[in-house]
Amino acid sequence: MIVILKPSIDKTGPEYTTLMDYLSNQPGIQVRVHEEKGSQQILTELYLVGDTKSLDQDDIKCLPGVERVVRISQEYRVLGRHKDANRSTEFEYNGVTFSQDNLHIFAGLCAVDSPTHVEQMMKVLQEHGLETTRMGAYKPRTSPYAFQGHGKNCLPYVFELAGKYGIKVIAMEVTCEQHVAEIKQALELTGNPTGVMLQIGTRNTQNFELLKAVGRQQEMPVLLKRGFGITLEESLNAAEYLASEGNRKVVFGLRGMKTNMGDPHRNFVDFAHVPVVKRLTRMPVCIDPSHSVGSRDYAPDGLLDVFHVTAQGIIAGANMVLVDFHPNPSKALVDGPQALLMSELPYFLEDCRIAREAYEKRQQAIQRIRPA
Repeated sequence: MIVILKPSIDKTGPEYTTLMDYLSNQPGIQVRVHEEKGSQQILTELYLVGDTKSLDQDDIKCLPGVERVVRISQEYRVLGRHKDANRSTEFEYNGVTFSQDNLHIFAGLCAVDSPTHVEQMMKVLQEHGLETTRMGAYKPRTSPYAFQGHGKNCLPYVFELAGKYGIKVIAMEVTCEQHVAEIKQALELTGNPTGVMLQIGTRNTQNFELLKAVGRQQEMPVLLKRGFGITLEESLNAAEYLASEGNRKVVFGLRGMKTNMGDPHRNFVDFAHVPVVKRLTRMPVCIDPSHSVGSRDYAPDGLLDVFHVTAQGIIAGANMVLVDFHPNPSKALVDGPQALLMSELPYFLEDCRIAREAYEKRQQAIQRIRPA
């Protein structure tokens, strides 16, 4: 059960105190307080966990300071979209707003290899007006002998260069709690020139202790990729682990499903689930066309498969695109064959703009023709 409080409620006032005293004294019920920070106000939601069937919804509605009560059945209680809860989760981080209503392109290096390549990438991003990128410092690999990333050694120059070129948010994968601490320390030592969105990769989607640890820190947002061999519901519950620990700044990433039915692509593209995730939850949705396709193959129409797949996700309403670029893909230490060329960035961005405009036109058209 979710108890949504009046926006004007004073947490030091008698209304709030009376309400919390009442709920705290209900047997078998735990109360978790969550705040939803909007652009103009802070909304407070109380999540009642336990034997909520014994609670009378009408009695709760009559308590002081309560705006409405929502009884829920989904397992993903914090991030789920419940009944009449039409608003999406919107959050701002380091000057960048993430929501189900906008779009950000995170183009960059799958794996950081050298300061030169990092600077070349960020310079081009700045030239094209982008403030977000992807930079992999920690790389979990299938083979124990493959390059695992430069780790904490590359963080200082990555963050300093991001600050130099106006990059506000870097998507960076972490595989253990220590990586989070290393990122925080490197940001502090370099003067916080940028921000980091912690990425939980598909291999760690059900690493529950990592999810709990990342969820306990509430400063940096999290990009959680769908597990490549589990159901959508299982992956949404993984995102709920983050939110249940306190971090509600979560973006859900679709990156393709591991199955031979997707051949010849690297993974079976699951971007038809973009609107499904937006319907079931309040999370912004990210697509990862690079790891879905895994190649630089062209269609007969002259467009790369990566372009086609990206457009499919955006035209379905995606809010973020995580895509691999590299100054010299033949020298990339990770996933070079799927990386786009720097010279292709303007064409990729134009294609994304066209797809986004098509999505917005579809929205406008349905508003005109569907019955009220």
